[in-house]
Parts: sequence; C-alpha cells; structure tokens
Amino acid sequence: MPVYRLTASSIISSFRVSGKRHLLLTGGRGTGKTTLLRALVPLLCPGAQEITTAAYPADRVEIRENVGGKIAVIGRFDPALPPGENRMRPVADGFLLLGVPALHRMAAGESEWAVLDELGYLENSCLEFRQAVEALLDAKRVLAIVRKQDTPFLTALCARQDAFVVDLDDPTPALGCVVMASGLGRRFGGNKLMADFCGAPLIANALALAALPLLACHIVVTRSEEVEALCNAQGVPVLRHAQPYRSDTVRLGLAALLGKEPALRGCLFLPGDQPLLTQQSVEALALAAAPDAIVRLCAADGTPGSPVLFGADYFSELLHLPDGRGGNAVARAHPGSVRLVSARNDAELRDVDTREDLNQLRQLTNR
Repeated sequence: MPVYRLTASSIISSFRVSGKRHLLLTGGRGTGKTTLLRALVPLLCPGAQEITTAAYPADRVEIRENVGGKIAVIGRFDPALPPGENRMRPVADGFLLLGVPALHRMAAGESEWAVLDELGYLENSCLEFRQAVEALLDAKRVLAIVRKQDTPFLTALCARQDAFVVDLDDPTPALGCVVMASGLGRRFGGNKLMADFCGAPLIANALALAALPLLACHIVVTRSEEVEALCNAQGVPVLRHAQPYRSDTVRLGLAALLGKEPALRGCLFLPGDQPLLTQQSVEALALAAAPDAIVRLCAADGTPGSPVLFGADYFSELLHLPDGRGGNAVARAHPGSVRLVSARNDAELRDVDTREDLNQLRQLTNR
C-alpha cells in the first residue's frame, strides 16, 4: 500500500492543540520524514539552529552543525558486521568533539527552537551525546526526526510526556468516518446534497474526504435515494434509512462501522454539505484524536463547528442519544474533553442550508 503523505500544516495544527513541547517525526524508509521536516521548519521554527546527519552507504555517517558548517564523522562502515541496516560502527570523537559542543551551543542560544535531523542508533553509543540531547529538550523546543528503531535512547525520546510523536507509518489510531447525509433540505427546497457545486454534486467533497486512507473505514448515512444511487455507483459504503432524527443518523452510522471494525479508537462525523472543507483539516483532526478526546474544527476566533471527531470513550453515549439530539449533546456534557483545531480558512466550516448559501460558496471558489 502506498505511504500516506501527511501535510505539514495538518501536523502543525494538531501539534499546537496537543499542548506538547516537542514535535518528533518517526517512520520507516520511504515515508518522507526529511521532506516533511524541511516543510515544517519554515512554518514552525524559521531560523532555528540545526544539526543534521548524512549517511553515505558503505562508507560513513557525518554530522553537521549548520551554524559554521562544521562536519565530523560519527560512523564508519564495517563490512565485518552482519548484513542489515546497522553496518556502521560509532566514531566517538565525532560525537564528543563536534556533536556534544554543538548541542550545548544550541541549548544556550537565543532561538526558542532547535532542529535535529536525525537521531539514530549510533547515538546510543555515546552517553555524553545522549545527555546533551536530553539537556537540549529541557532547554528548548525541539523538532526532530527519530529513527524508527528499538534502542533504549530512541524509545525513551518517543516516550517523553512532553513530545508529540507522529509515526508516519501509522499516523493515527484506527478511525471511522460517518458522512452525515440525512438532511431533508427543507430550507434549500430540494436535495441539496445532489445540487451542482463546481461541476460535481455538493456531497462529492465529503465522499472524497471520507475515503482518505488515513481513515480505517467510512459509511454514508442518508435518507436520499439519489445519494444512495451515487454512492452505489462509486462503490462507497452507504446506509439508507427512513428514521426521523439526527440521533438516528449518528447511531446507525456508528453501529454500522463498529460492526465492521469493533476496535475503532474514534469516529469522525463529517457533514455532507461543507464543500470547502479540506484534506488538511481532516488530517489535523485525525492526528489530534485520542480515546478520551472530542476534537472539533473551529474558526480563527475559536468558534467551534464541524466536523467533530469523538474518541471511543464516547461511543456508548453516541449510540444512546435521546431522540432529536446530535453529537453536540455529548460535547456539551464533556466540555473538558473538547479540543479545538483551527481550520486554515473559516470558509471551510460553512455549510449549505439555502440556495443563497450555495451561491455564496460558489463565489468563494472563483476568487
């Protein structure tokens, strides 16, 4: 399966709402760790001091302090070592003469942030370097790549309580998605979800977002025969019903997903009528997911909106909502569990209730 490529902006949105101090990226080869880090630096910590490493297969590993451009060898290829990834022997002088002093300079510097690209298994050999890294994390905020390998040092870094860790191999827990498509369109005067929006049905954006590989499973819940036909034609899981309440849509959708994936850790409830909602915002919600959290997209001023992602701790309440009540009732009952993730643009939160709403959103796409 192709690697799912997260966007830098979605990671930053979730990192900021997490309240964590450090941002650590990990993942296997080919997951784009360094490319992503390079995209994060100008958005999160422009001007931060950096230490980078460079590996030269069958030769050496170097460390570089970007301020001053000093370079030292921290690993030498040893053909006598067993085949595999770890065929470099540590070079202590490289760590002690360049790495440790460079980390101390970063810790004493004026910048709020430090960047490390990357920390790997060779570092486990040098106690002084490991201690200097820990001291840096205590002194500064750190953006770093941590090699995905089971060493005591790397494992301890990712286990820090003040670190927001993004595993690019598996960036989110198992999440489901219910596309809420049961509105009757009374104020619109017809089936708004099938109305044309820039050459496609209004619901098309929600269908595309629900199908993101970041989400383990999804289903569209609707009263509309036309929406059901569209989903069937596109191979989208759909449940058509005739129940009257919003609580029915929530219950039917979540129950259907749990029937397929009982181990879901959360579920995103995605309105079918927000055509400007972006992949970045869905990613940001997913990255902020936790079993005990209710994650909501919000406007720049903090006004909460939709979509909403409920952790698994709230599934029982969602499955037993009073008639006529939606997921907002659960969110209001647990205000301390609500985390707000800011949309990149407030227009993402706008939905369509009337034909005038639809025309206004069309105009926004033409600007």
